[in-house]
Amino acid sequence: MEREALVRIPSFPLAAFLWPARSSVSQWELLPLILMVVGLFRWAAGLWGYSGFEKPPLFGDYEAQRHWMEITTHLPISQWYFHDLEWWGLDYPPLTAYHSWICGKIGSLIDPAWFALHDSRGSHDPTLKIFMRATVLVSEYLIYIPAAVIFVRRFSRLSGVPAWTSSVALVAILMQPATILIDHVHFQYNTVMLGFVLASMSSMLAGRDFWACFFFVMALGFKQMALYYAFSVFAYLLGVCVFHRTNIPKFNIPKFIGIALATVVSFAILLLPIVAGTLSEASRGITAHPGGAHPPLPLFADLAKHLNTEAFYYPVIEQLVQMIHRIFPFARGLFEDKVANFWCAMNVVIKLKKYPAELLQKGALVATLAAIVPPNLILFLRPNKHPGLLPLAFATTAWGFFLFSYQVHEKSVLLPLMPMTLLLAGRQGLAKDTRAWVGFANILGCWTMYPLLQRVDLRVPYTVLTLLWAYLLGLPPTSLNAYFQDGSSIWSQWATAFIHGFFYLTMVFWHVLDMFVVAPKDKPDLWVVANVGVGVAGFSLCYLWCLGSLVIESEILPPSWTGKEAKTKSE
Repeated sequence: MEREALVRIPSFPLAAFLWPARSSVSQWELLPLILMVVGLFRWAAGLWGYSGFEKPPLFGDYEAQRHWMEITTHLPISQWYFHDLEWWGLDYPPLTAYHSWICGKIGSLIDPAWFALHDSRGSHDPTLKIFMRATVLVSEYLIYIPAAVIFVRRFSRLSGVPAWTSSVALVAILMQPATILIDHVHFQYNTVMLGFVLASMSSMLAGRDFWACFFFVMALGFKQMALYYAFSVFAYLLGVCVFHRTNIPKFNIPKFIGIALATVVSFAILLLPIVAGTLSEASRGITAHPGGAHPPLPLFADLAKHLNTEAFYYPVIEQLVQMIHRIFPFARGLFEDKVANFWCAMNVVIKLKKYPAELLQKGALVATLAAIVPPNLILFLRPNKHPGLLPLAFATTAWGFFLFSYQVHEKSVLLPLMPMTLLLAGRQGLAKDTRAWVGFANILGCWTMYPLLQRVDLRVPYTVLTLLWAYLLGLPPTSLNAYFQDGSSIWSQWATAFIHGFFYLTMVFWHVLDMFVVAPKDKPDLWVVANVGVGVAGFSLCYLWCLGSLVIESEILPPSWTGKEAKTKSE
């Protein structure tokens, strides 16, 4: 089959580049070279501009991250979530705040002016840019890269994939263009959160469920977007408590209690600095409000009536309520800007903003549950069936959240892309069918983020990194290598090639229109809206492919229903 053929002859450029290393005695001989090369690409990508460069008044994500380093290093911890919310107020969970504090402290040792309170706003110091880029790279090499290496090695070994083939998949995963574009060009720290999620998934594969809890809580503590995976984490951990190494349900109460305690302890560790710092500062007369007045709590108004604002515990409650209010901004509406999900696409036809926010929230909840319950039910019933079920379930669930949940951003597409790209390291992961679908999702994901990147003049890195990855994996528009293989249904191959070909041609045609045809004055967002429509259609297909693959691999249905029996015989 394709995986075996890959070992005999390179079938796409990335395999050809690594071909001389196939006889390496140890995988650790190749790994340092891989890490140096992917690091070089990341640093080179960072030479371009970033979000908000010379674009006042608020600039962009770069300024937000820099500003959080400013406030965490200069203000009492009890004021972090309250300070000047109009200028990039802190709206990420506490682990991001701690990370900002560490980076800000280190940066201040180099040049205190970079993070001077108030006076450093909007700074575009070129040396500061180097430091900020370095914090992304170092954070990634401390969290994401080790987690990716360990997961890929373990996942490949459990899937029966040779070490060299696993190395090829690792390079493809680490060169994923969307991640580089958003974190190392546009500027963010998504890979820290994704690294913790990878560590959690790796712990699940290793049977270390308590560590899986800890790492996932850390992922949630860094970015709330990790909630996209929460249902899958819950389904898997509950499944191993009920179906531990058997398909016969038997509830393991001690294991369940252990997992619950590990989760509680992890959250306690996460919140301890905020809680302890707030209590300590309150005892010294330092409050979240330097003016002295206590404004009403932003949430739980009924609870506030029963609280004594002079009680010793009140500053902690106020801090936690404010944190929740900042992290989950339901008041912002169903979606922001133009994003390729169901609600934004529907808004083109039916103006959703005329409906009550409460109704839209309920609609988003129902649609999201309908999309994520099936994959997680399968994962719950088959937690130990096959290692490939884990990334499939995570990807399907994340696609469901991205397409239907509340307050989705363009960059959230990184969450379904990460576990889906991990499939390259599994059984038949570099076979043409899997490579075609994983490649399609990644190219489409980058394409839907083009309007975001275009606004900050990042067309060149978008083009170079996307086409480079497509070339390395033998994907359109650079090659048709990922289509038509022996041993598969000719009809399914033609259907995949036709569907993907249509989308690839549409993406190319859209770029031509965007470059040379000015949108009508009465429809200035015409090309962006078209991007949304094509994107949501393509992502819906990715969701269905992941769900279908999950159903087949889990054997939740009889093999005769899914066609797996015939496929197994042909292999």
